[in-house]
Amino acid sequence: MVKRKKVIGMTACILTLAFYVQAPHAQTVSLKAQLADKSQYTLGPGDILKIKVFKHKDITGDYRVDGTGNVSFPLVGNIKAEGKTVQQFKESLIEKLKAGYLVNPNVSIEVTNYRPFFILGEVNSPGNFPYQNGMTVINAVALAGGFTNRADKADITITRIVGGKETKIRASLSHVVMPGDTIDVSQRLF
Repeated sequence: MVKRKKVIGMTACILTLAFYVQAPHAQTVSLKAQLADKSQYTLGPGDILKIKVFKHKDITGDYRVDGTGNVSFPLVGNIKAEGKTVQQFKESLIEKLKAGYLVNPNVSIEVTNYRPFFILGEVNSPGNFPYQNGMTVINAVALAGGFTNRADKADITITRIVGGKETKIRASLSHVVMPGDTIDVSQRLF
């Protein structure tokens, strides 16, 4: 009986170690790096932008990034927004407006409503939720009705698109959540 318990215990240790060794894509990101990422936030489907064109109230307004990642803007049509920072998108819009429509356009853009984030796994109400500025993992869990009894609070992964690539981040309860993130709360083994 003692030998069997040792084998089971060793197997659990080996599986845990194998997970951490096998998952080089999972990384720990400092809070400072997370906040730097926020300044490099890239637009995606579902984001709503307030676009102001100085002296042109007729085209100033709120615009949504559609499912294809584009913003349909008067005069210029569809402009690719997905994967661009707000500044990059602004530069694209100014170039399109300069190309035969406006002389020296003065444009300001701000994100007024971010796309939702997703939370799944061992939470009481998994799903998608509206993003709120300054949100952390613990805030996201609270929105999802809290942890289930089987949640492993030390094994949380955030999947985020960074530079067009999917990145998995091992997260703590204080990690910053970004719009479009998928949070996965794992189940405890015991």
